[in-house]
Amino acid sequence: MKRRTALKLIAAPAILSFANLARAKEKISYLYLLDPCYDAALWAIRNGKVTSDLIDVEATGANIPTLFQATATKQYDVVMSSGISVPAAAKRGLQLRIMSAGLYMAEAGEGGGVWVKKGSPLTEPRQLKGKTLASYALRSVGYMYVREALQREYGLNLALQGGDVGQVEIVAPNLPAALATGRVDAATLIHSQAYRARQSGDFVNICETGKIMIKLHGRMVSAINVSYPEKLAARPKAFAEFHRMFKESVAYALAHRDEVFVAVGKRANIDPKFFDWWFDKTTEIPAVFNEEHAKSVATAWKIAKKYGLIDDVPPIEPYIWRPA
Repeated sequence: MKRRTALKLIAAPAILSFANLARAKEKISYLYLLDPCYDAALWAIRNGKVTSDLIDVEATGANIPTLFQATATKQYDVVMSSGISVPAAAKRGLQLRIMSAGLYMAEAGEGGGVWVKKGSPLTEPRQLKGKTLASYALRSVGYMYVREALQREYGLNLALQGGDVGQVEIVAPNLPAALATGRVDAATLIHSQAYRARQSGDFVNICETGKIMIKLHGRMVSAINVSYPEKLAARPKAFAEFHRMFKESVAYALAHRDEVFVAVGKRANIDPKFFDWWFDKTTEIPAVFNEEHAKSVATAWKIAKKYGLIDDVPPIEPYIWRPA
C-alpha cells in the first residue's frame, strides 16, 4: 500500500468524527402540563414541521405535582409553571426567570365557568352561599381567578376556611360524576369537561368567571414557561432557539388546524372542534412575554397575596428573561 493512501485511510475516521461533532446539536428539555391542547401546540416540533440546526427539543408532559417537583430539582431546562410560582420559589431560595406566557385568557373569556347539574335550583352565583363548590385544585391560579371573580362581582366570601361557600378539591376526572350525583352543588370543570358539557346539555353554566376577570383586571396569565438564570446565561443561543421554535410551533398549529387538531384529537379521543373552541374562546398560548403579560402576572401576584397563596409581591422586572 502506498504511503499516501495509507495516510488517507488513517485520517478518514478523524475527519468523519469531526464532521459528526460539527453536526451535533444541543438538547433543550421542556416539561409541560400534560394536556392535549399543549400536545397540539408542540405538534409541529414533534413532527418535523418546525426544526433547528442548533437544538433538539425534548418535550415531556407531566401532571401538576410532577411539574412542581421538577422545577425545584432543575432537571429540565424549561418548565411550565404556575403564574404565581416565581415569588413563591424566590421565597425558598430558588431563582426562576420567565421566558414566555404559557396560558393566557382569550378575549371571549370562556372556560372558567361555574357548572351545576341540569335542573339544579341554582341559577346564579349568589345562590352558592351555603352550598358546595368543587375544583380540581383549590390553590391553583385558575381557581384563584374563580374566587376573585365571585367575590368581587357577587360579594361572596371565598375564603377556603370559614367562607360563604364550602369548597372541596376533587381529582379532575371525578368532577362530572360528583356533580351529576349531587355530591357537590357546583363545580369548576376542566376545559375538556366543559366542552362536553356544552355539547351534551347535562350541566348548565351559571357564570363565566373569565369574563368577569377581564372586566376587572384585563386578560390574565395563568401559566408561564420558566428557566433558571444560570442555565440561560450558559446557553443563551440555545434557549433563544427554543423560544423561536416554540412560538413557530404554536403558529403552525393555528394555521394548519385540519392537520394538527385532527391528529391530536384522534390520539386523545377528543373532538377536533374542541381545539377550535379552546384556542379561540378560552385560552391563548402566546409563547412570548410582552408588557401586557407582565402587567397580568404582576396583578396575579397581588391577588395571590390577598388570598394567602404567596407571602410577598416583588417587582416583576428582575424575573423576566430579557430576550423574551
